[in-house]
Amino acid sequence: MEKKIQGKVFVFTAPSGAGKTTIVKHLLKVNEDLDFSISATSRSMRKDEIDGRDYYFLDGDTFQQKITERAFLEWEEVYSNQFYGTLHSEIRRIWDLQKHIIFDVDVKGAVDIKDHFGDQCLSIFVKPPSLQILMDRLKKRGTETPSSLHKRVARIRHELTYEQKFDRVIVNDLLDVALKEAEFLIEDFLVS
Repeated sequence: MEKKIQGKVFVFTAPSGAGKTTIVKHLLKVNEDLDFSISATSRSMRKDEIDGRDYYFLDGDTFQQKITERAFLEWEEVYSNQFYGTLHSEIRRIWDLQKHIIFDVDVKGAVDIKDHFGDQCLSIFVKPPSLQILMDRLKKRGTETPSSLHKRVARIRHELTYEQKFDRVIVNDLLDVALKEAEFLIEDFLVS
């Protein structure tokens, strides 16, 4: 894909359960100039998820084929045989809408996107107040088995080491404060 910048790019990343999705959804409600980049994944669809709204759900073979075709801006095997990535076609879809792109991705994908878009991109790491609070949030979700929770905690510890790679850090201790801080960062970057 030709590197054609038509707007600004915002990347939100965090360990699972830190609140990045809540923040991104809020920003999409309060700023009509943003559109959400829907990631592709090879993981199974959860109840209440919709293909093309929450993710583009691809089977493993299709995901691998798209990797071979270089259809992704970035992709990552986040867990064993669970791939996530950003399709070039998704970037084109949002540019065609004349919108700024907002991403909700894992830390490696966030670094790759920042590297690709450079100064047109603001990368934001959403940090939990503590590892224990983050683990409590994940348990409250009720979507994790003991085995999957163990895998997530190991990944969370690794992801927390990435904090210094991003332009800004929001500590999500008080959600209302984190939402306002995110709004301010977006507005400030849009006028810069």
